[in-house]
Amino acid sequence: MPQPVRVTGAEHRLVPSPAGRTHLVEQGAGPLVLLLHGFPESWYSWRHQLGALAAAGYRAAAVDVRGYGRSSKPADAASYGMLDLVEDNVAVVRALGETTAVVVGHDWGSTIAAHSALVRPDVFRAAGLLSVPYAPPGGPRPSEVFAEMGGDDEFYVSYFQEPGRAEAEIEPDVRGWLAGFYSAFSAGTMPGPSAPDPHFVSRGGTLRERFPSGPLPAWLREDDLDVYAGEFERTGLSGALNRYRNMDRDWEDLARFRGSPLTQPSLFVGGALDASTTWMAEAIQAFPTTMPGLVSSHVLDGCGHWIQQERRDDVNELLTAWLASLPLPA
Repeated sequence: MPQPVRVTGAEHRLVPSPAGRTHLVEQGAGPLVLLLHGFPESWYSWRHQLGALAAAGYRAAAVDVRGYGRSSKPADAASYGMLDLVEDNVAVVRALGETTAVVVGHDWGSTIAAHSALVRPDVFRAAGLLSVPYAPPGGPRPSEVFAEMGGDDEFYVSYFQEPGRAEAEIEPDVRGWLAGFYSAFSAGTMPGPSAPDPHFVSRGGTLRERFPSGPLPAWLREDDLDVYAGEFERTGLSGALNRYRNMDRDWEDLARFRGSPLTQPSLFVGGALDASTTWMAEAIQAFPTTMPGLVSSHVLDGCGHWIQQERRDDVNELLTAWLASLPLPA
């Protein structure tokens, strides 16, 4: 197996979790901050935050979420429910010798972070959300909502939910597909408003048909792309895509939390050019009700989806200021 990528001052660890084991990269000493990535990424998406948080007096731990990287990858697609991922996070906190942590996530990691705080407030004392705002559980069944989106096209989530379908598109050329996917949702390289929307798939087509084919976005170096591609070439994409295949199950499992606010101290940072921010504008407007503990909310002008990589200095400043505002753990 290829050796893991090294970040100066950071340490790779494997710790036990309900899935088997969770791989994480940690740096620093102080109150624990758990960092959760999204799709299609890994702990490496937090490479710019580990040192900054350590320098600010925190113990930062960036995990490979279940199914990604060097963490365990259960074969059963039903093993990727939200409650399973919450318990993985609890196990990481315990394995690191702590009783509580601040949890911060991006993309799917934002949703996992929010639900970790919702389901286990005894463990997660604050939540930082990047890109995807919190929306309480509830509403219509997700698969029915997604099926109605797109008109003649198919929404990407529905496309990802069919086992094997997206894998057949991505896995023959992981590196090329990732380059297009990252570019499609980055400031400076995303398609213009008149181009076909890369969030949708033409009937019988592929997502890749709508990706830009120009240079990589400014935040993504060739060697960064090599890191991401190398991990997915080794593991395949099923573990990552299985998160999308449990959304209806989550809707059922989280029924007891329908409409529940996230009450811990929280932070939101979105990108002005990110569809997660614009499509979910009503969720952001509802924060006074849904996130009554919100400390601050920010939308970064000229920023796409990959916030902590596109705007690392801004995110580091916002994260450390927010963390400094939190009460110290008991």
